[in-house]
This record gives sequence, C-alpha cells and structure tokens, in this order.
Amino acid sequence: MSSRSGSTREYETSSQSRGHSASPPVPESSETESEGLIFYHMDLYGSKERFDIFPEELSGREDRSLGDTRRESVLSSEKVQCSQEIGYDMEKEVAELAKMYGLDEDKEKELELLGGRVEMESRWPPARTKKAGSQGSTYNASKSSTSVKDQSQSTKQQGLPGEASQDEDQSKTRADDEVESNRWSREGLRSGGMSDEWNSQAVSEEQEEEEEEEVANVFCSTCKIPIRAFDKLFGEHKDHEVTQLPNALESEKEEIHKNIFLQAAVTMVDRLEEFLKQEVNLELSTLPDFEERVIDFSEVEQLMNSINAIPAPCAPVINPQAPNAATGTSLRVCWGLFSDDTVEGYQLCYKPVSNERHGDERAEHTLKVRETYCTITNLLPNTQYEFWVSALNASGISPPSERAVYVTAPSPPIIKSKKIRSCENAALVCWESGDINPVDSYTVELYKLTDEPNDDTVTESIVGIPNCEVLIHLQPTQRYHICVRAQNLGGSSERSEPVLIHTTGTCFYLNEDTAHPLLAILDDGFTISCDELENPECDLPVYDNSFTRCIAILGSLIPFPGKHYWEVEVEEDTEYRTGVAFENTPRHGHLGANNSSWCMRHIITPSRHKYEFLHSGMTPDIRITIPPTRIGILLDYENCRLSFFNADIAQHLYTFNSRFQHYVHPCFALETPGILRIRTGITTPPWTALL
Repeated sequence: MSSRSGSTREYETSSQSRGHSASPPVPESSETESEGLIFYHMDLYGSKERFDIFPEELSGREDRSLGDTRRESVLSSEKVQCSQEIGYDMEKEVAELAKMYGLDEDKEKELELLGGRVEMESRWPPARTKKAGSQGSTYNASKSSTSVKDQSQSTKQQGLPGEASQDEDQSKTRADDEVESNRWSREGLRSGGMSDEWNSQAVSEEQEEEEEEEVANVFCSTCKIPIRAFDKLFGEHKDHEVTQLPNALESEKEEIHKNIFLQAAVTMVDRLEEFLKQEVNLELSTLPDFEERVIDFSEVEQLMNSINAIPAPCAPVINPQAPNAATGTSLRVCWGLFSDDTVEGYQLCYKPVSNERHGDERAEHTLKVRETYCTITNLLPNTQYEFWVSALNASGISPPSERAVYVTAPSPPIIKSKKIRSCENAALVCWESGDINPVDSYTVELYKLTDEPNDDTVTESIVGIPNCEVLIHLQPTQRYHICVRAQNLGGSSERSEPVLIHTTGTCFYLNEDTAHPLLAILDDGFTISCDELENPECDLPVYDNSFTRCIAILGSLIPFPGKHYWEVEVEEDTEYRTGVAFENTPRHGHLGANNSSWCMRHIITPSRHKYEFLHSGMTPDIRITIPPTRIGILLDYENCRLSFFNADIAQHLYTFNSRFQHYVHPCFALETPGILRIRTGITTPPWTALL
C-alpha cells in the first residue's frame, strides 16, 4: 500500500506542474475498469476520502521526517514557479492581441489586463465557489508554499533544538489544509456534471468584462470620432478610413494652428485696410536739403569688367572645299573653332580671285553668321573666290583665319550642232565651254530614244573628256539624245541642251570657213548657191581657210572608218564639181587639179554634156549618155575606193582606187550660177555592193 501511495503522490505532483487548470474528476471508461485498474482524481490527495481508500497512510504521516517536509517545500516552490510561467504565457497572449488590434503603443492597457488577471488568480478560490473543484490544487499549492516558507524561517531562527515544536505546527497546518481540500473535492465531485456549463459561463463573463473595459483606440477619419478596433473590423466603420489616435491628434493640432494663423492674418488685413482708408498728411514742414555729390564709378566699373571679362576668341580654321559643294551660282563654306572660347557669332568675308596684280581693288563682301557654315549665292559660274572668317564675342573679334580659295561649278556647255558628224555606228560631238575660265573635264550623257513616252534614262556616260569633242560609238539605225556636263573642283554643271543624232547613215555639215565669198549657204545648211561668176577674184572679205579661185566649199571631216554614202542633187544646165579632198588641199586652185582632191566634173559643150573624173588634173575617157540629176557618192576607207553613181537609175559611173592616207572632207563647187543640194544621213543603198 505504501508503494501505491508513493506512485499516487508522484502523479499528483506532475499533474500540478503541467498547468493550473483543474477539472472535476471524470470517471474512466469501462474498458479500463475491466482490466482491474482503478484511477482516482488527483484532488483526492490529502483529502478525507483518500484516508478511506488508503488508511495506512494516516499513521505513516505523523512519522514523516524533516526530509519529507523539505521535499514538500520544494514541490510547493515548483508550483509557484509554474504559476509564474502561467503569467508569462498570459503576457505573450496579451501582446499578440495588442498587435492584432493595433494596440502596440497602448502599454497601459496591456499592464492593466495583466494586473487584473493576476489579481483574479490570487483570490480565485474564495470568490468563485463553483470553480472550487478546478482551482483547489492551485489554492492548496499556494497555502503549502506559504506554510513551508514560515516553517523554513522558524527553523532558521530556532535552530535544530526546536524541531519537535516545528513538527507539531506543521502537522496542524497540514491537517487544516487536508480538511479544506476534502471540502473542495467533495463540492467538486458533486458539481462534476455542472463544470462544463460553469466554465462556459465564466469565459463569457470574462469576455463581457474585457469588452466593457475596452476603450476607443483608433480614430475614424470619415466620421471624425474615436472608435474601437473591433468596430473597424466587424462594426459599422468597416469600410471607413481610420488612423491611430496619436496621428489623428497631431493632424487636429496642425489644423488648429492653421486656423489660428488664418484668423490672425485676417485680423491683420482688416487693420491694414482701415489704416489705408485714413488720410495721411505727408507734407514736410521743412524742405530737405540734399547735397549734390558726384560719384565716380569708373574704377568700380573697371574692376567689374576685369572680373567678368571674357577673352577674345582664337582664330577659326577654315576647311578646304569639299567635292560637289558648289553649283554654278552658289558655294557652301565650312570652318571650325578648335578651342573652348566663348563665341557669339562669326564674320565671313570673301572676294573674287583676280589674276591681275591689283586684285585687292576688287570689292569685298562681309556676312554675319551664327553657325560654322554658310551658303553664299549670286556668284559667277566657274569662278574662284577667296574666303576668310573671324570669330566674335562680347570682348571683340578674333584674328582672321587663313584664306581659302573656293570655286563655283561651271556653266553648262554649248553643243555645236552644225559640227556634229555621225555614221551608222559612231558620232563625233563637238561643243564649247560656257565659261571664260577653263574646266577640268567634261561628261557626255547618252539617252537612247524609243517609242515609249517619257523615256529619258541615261544609257551611257563618258567621263573625263579633256577636250570639247568626243567620238562616240553607237548602234546602227537608232536615235539618241546627247547632253554634255562640265566638271571642276566645285562640282558638275547643269546639262547642256540636248541634240538629236540618227545612226541611219553618214551625217556631216558644211564648213562655212572654207566657202568662197561668192558662194552662199541657204538656211537649211545643206544647200549652196552662186548668183554671179563675172569676177571670181573679187575684193570680198576672204577667210584664211576659204577658197579664192574656185567657187567651192568643204564639208566637215569624216573621221570614221568604213563606208560612207551621201548624195548631191544637181540641175542639167549647171556646171559643178563634187568629190572629196584632204584638209590641206590648195585654196587657190581647182578641185581635182592636184593630188589632194578627187572629184567628178560636169560641163556643157556645144555638142554634149561632158563628165570628167579628175585627180591631179587627169581624167579617163568616159561617156555618159544619161545625165544624172542625183549623184550618189560612196567613200570606202577600208577598200580605198571612191565611187560615183547615178542614183536615179542605180548606175555606176566611175570608181577611184586610191589609198587615202588621211581622213577626207566632202567638197562641192559651182562653175556657173546654180544650186547644189546635199543629202546626208542616208542609208547606203544595197546596189552599191555590186561593185
């Protein structure tokens, strides 16, 4: 029985150390009782019912030694420590509630809750009789702890000799505690069925007390009133904007200060308004006597200028002329400033370059610009200009830059349409520059014409032509438009006026410089006439290259190899000569009378029409029965032949076999007044190939 008593005592101690909540005894299930084990509630320890169950413990209790008493003292101190831990847990729970409802800053509320709970626990047994069964252990532990403390103090004061009296006091105290405990236990057992209902009522009463004690701790900005945090979460202020009471207090203070300031300002304005409405007499009784003093600010001004003075900028550097940066009448000039000087603008000067010694007498032009570039207009084409530039700021002007020479683009060339020669596969184009100054080169552009409208695509370009003429190879039986551009350092000129070239046959023009003064060229450029022959060696003005004795004219040179064909229309009663001649044929002789010309001559005798084929004054004996009115001439450089035909009847008349050392000119002459018409650009007839 003593061993059972010891185990029961250990069970009671461990139960009390785990918590402070004690419930009325609950009978175990029938399965446990069937195994032969009976469990008793821990509140039976020390009670009267326990003595009925374990009678041997009553006699052994009086013989408990001092060591047992000290062990109970230790157990009582553990119970006290457990209650302190219970208080610590309560502090933690209150802190979590304060954080949840925004009560972090309300420390007084937290301390109040803690103080109330501790006080409630200290007076729990006598105040609430219905909870005696659950609170009996805590109350007994408290009393036991107090008795142990008193006993230990008396032991220290009296020493070991007073142990007997001390044991008697402890026995009395223990007996009283056991009686009180038995009373609480019986009440707890009797009210076991009502413990759950009482616990729920106690919790609801505590919640009601906490709600009654909870005060407004947040401020509703919408309603302008303090509210509880519970109302914000679940009440009518759920959707309103709230803030902490200290923040709301600060906001209200600021608003009050603003209102006070505005009220003071309104009062001040009213006082000023009343003052301004009053009439004030500003007349002085005596006139002030001011002394006239002259203050010299020159030194101050000089000092300020020296402090704020900006140095004059350095000289700019003008750039050389860029390619294609000019037109025939404009130039684009650029420069740079390679320093950090402050610049407000630039002054650009220019003048034309003159080859004369006194070129500085020519007018200079000045422009004010703000950028580092400028486009100058209204200039002369293909003309050189000298430029220099200076920088400007508030302090003055910089030294001028080094001078640079720019040149404008040339004017468009002028094509000499009357000097253009062509054949079936080539053309010789001549032009003249539109400027006084020479240009660097020329570019010829070819446009092949088709039947499609607006077909002006450049077919071919020939660049870098140094002279004013060019030989161009073309395709037979085509039409071309040809334009020319002039090039120099400044850029390219505009296109010249186009000329039309046909490659159907040989085309040439009459050279007016070689014409005899009595010979006239009509407006079409291919008809010559002579009105009088009485004095061929007249005193009319004669060119250096013109014929003087023979009334003749040379056509333009035929510089193309191959075959060339043209025709001459004549009248039966007109005496004439036609053929070819070198450039150096004598101008004071007759055509065919020297070795530099080959021609066919027609003269009228009293008996017949006589035809001669002259070279070096000699002719073969040939008779032509049908006088031709349209003479065809075929020049074949490759086969060294010059043939004459009666084009009206496709009759071959005569052929010269001669090796032409140079290119030749067509030549024409009149020995009696009459007209010769020349036809060029004719396709070579097929019957000429029968030779």
